Amino acid sequence: MARGYEDFPTLRFELADDGVLHVVLDSPGLNSVSPQMHRDLAEVWPVIDRDDDARAVLVRGEGKAFSSGGSFDLLAEMIDDYSSRVRIMREARDLVMNIIACSKPIVSAVRGPAVGAGLVVAMMADISVVGRKARIIDGHTRLGVAAGDHAAICWPLLVGMAKAKYYLLTCAPLDGAEAERIGLVSLCVDDAEVLTTATGIATELAQGAQAAIRFTKHSLNHWYRTAAPAFETSLGLEFLSFGGPDVREGLAAHRKKRPARFTTD
Repeated sequence: MARGYEDFPTLRFELADDGVLHVVLDSPGLNSVSPQMHRDLAEVWPVIDRDDDARAVLVRGEGKAFSSGGSFDLLAEMIDDYSSRVRIMREARDLVMNIIACSKPIVSAVRGPAVGAGLVVAMMADISVVGRKARIIDGHTRLGVAAGDHAAICWPLLVGMAKAKYYLLTCAPLDGAEAERIGLVSLCVDDAEVLTTATGIATELAQGAQAAIRFTKHSLNHWYRTAAPAFETSLGLEFLSFGGPDVREGLAAHRKKRPARFTTD
């Protein structure tokens, strides 16, 4: 393994002989994203980009989940501390933009829940392979904050504005089949076939013409770069929301597993 991966303790790295670098989210609570994992997911992509031995990336969650999203510790830190909020907002920007800038093709293998910061990685991957029983949720407004992270930069491009508004405003969940039907993900397969299918695609990319694949990714990602102003706006409004009253009620409701009672203003 190339030097540098030891700086990302919440992620597990496995470099296969075929040049596929497996990046595994492995943490308690269905691979929930702690403050450390949030930093790791934001900062790892330039290191991968500089790793000459890695020709393609396969990212997945350990066990039966991709990621359940931000941990209670991460959410509380954003709500209670301004300096932490600013730092995590910068990480959220870097997470999206560093994936876009990474020249290596990235394949995500998604089983079970994919929520929050974990969902960013799953959806910003160049090719996403999801199980039929996967549960994809962008739950920002249910928490009481504006939909930020990756949503404004890619959902309208992937599924169109009407579907993007429906799912981002209502937080309605999608299973793998529906996500494929509306164009949010690349492929939907039986849950037992997700890892095999995703590995096969990553291996094919690793064995392909590297310059051609990377240049094609770079060109296509200009569509995302043109949406950067909308992304920056959504990110700012999301983190502004973390200083407001609704998110405290949203987090309390989430902890107690009850409906939220938001203010009407």
